[in-house]
Amino acid sequence: MNFFNLKLFPVKVFSLTQNLAEILKHPTAIITLIGVLILIFVFIKIKRIKITPKITTRIGIALALSAVLQIFRLYHFPQGGSVTLGSLVPILIIALIYGPEIGFLTGFLHGIITLFLDPYILHPIQLLFDYPLPSMALGLAGYFKSKKVIGAIVAIFAKFIFHFISGVVFFGSFAPKEMSPIIYSLVVNGTFMLTDGIICVFLIALLPISMLSKNEKNNVYR
Repeated sequence: MNFFNLKLFPVKVFSLTQNLAEILKHPTAIITLIGVLILIFVFIKIKRIKITPKITTRIGIALALSAVLQIFRLYHFPQGGSVTLGSLVPILIIALIYGPEIGFLTGFLHGIITLFLDPYILHPIQLLFDYPLPSMALGLAGYFKSKKVIGAIVAIFAKFIFHFISGVVFFGSFAPKEMSPIIYSLVVNGTFMLTDGIICVFLIALLPISMLSKNEKNNVYR
């Protein structure tokens, strides 16, 4: 019995190596796996939170404000993405006040709303990396409650990473012949994310987040 196991073991290892090599040949498969794992992790985190009616109301107000700010955008790129009047700020505020889990949930809903307001779909996985996942990343600001500016920067940078990956894998064909997909994605996504991010970080720096957070602790969790 042991002899047969020894015979089969190299075959199994070789088969596993072949499968991994095949996966690595297909970037879409890799980012699909990454996207699904991130969604599973976030949904597990969200499942643990307790959402009261007041928090639900706050999330609804934040989503509505974000949608309005997104409609009145300063510039819209042909392949999706836009510079807005701080449309990410309400989502960042929710994350900074209530924590990352509720921030992730609010971001996910924001991504779905953005999909309906400004859809540009090439592939189901591209949809995932350009809408729900980037918006969910804004919840990362909740890990930096006492450092709101750093939290906003980290969250917006994480959002950029998702758009950047999508740009390389799915929008690379739009790049000029002399430009690599990586540079193309960096320039396009970096342009609108940097401009939009600067506006959002500036507004977050001005807003009294700590005071709002204290008021919510006194009122919401009674």
